Amino acid sequence: MRTIIHDLDESYDSLFKSKNENVIRADGKYAPCQGCFGCWTKQPAQCYMKDKLQMVCRMIGKADELVIITDNYYGAYSPSVKNVLDRSIGVSTPFSTYRGKQMHHTLRYGKKKKLAVYAYGSMTEDESKTFRYMVERNAINYGFQEFEFHYLENLNRLEEMEL
Repeated sequence: MRTIIHDLDESYDSLFKSKNENVIRADGKYAPCQGCFGCWTKQPAQCYMKDKLQMVCRMIGKADELVIITDNYYGAYSPSVKNVLDRSIGVSTPFSTYRGKQMHHTLRYGKKKKLAVYAYGSMTEDESKTFRYMVERNAINYGFQEFEFHYLENLNRLEEMEL
């Protein structure tokens, strides 16, 4: 199962929803993470805030493939996409384990196939390197076996892609 997180306008929703079960539009119409860690301990993988992101941990955790489409903000996700990812901390547990000789949180849903990130907007070479490195680290933390990072010079390419 593929889950898509994007910060594009509503017109892209129908394009993505026709081929994917879970599409999360990061439109900013939800509360930011409060840092209570309830999704880790009290209600595993479920946020106490009752909005459209209440079950985002489960949607991302059960996805074999996660696709993120985001505006470039200085070599990182847009604020609205970052807020969605912040609310998904419950995909892991508060316990730690070693993966690849590094300490990481234990995965609640196990390993997944692929994280693919498509960034658009202007981007310098340094921002591209920073973004790629961040995506690589996110893939490890979320338990993805592989990752891809793509810079989209033109959003029209999205319609040609198999997303």
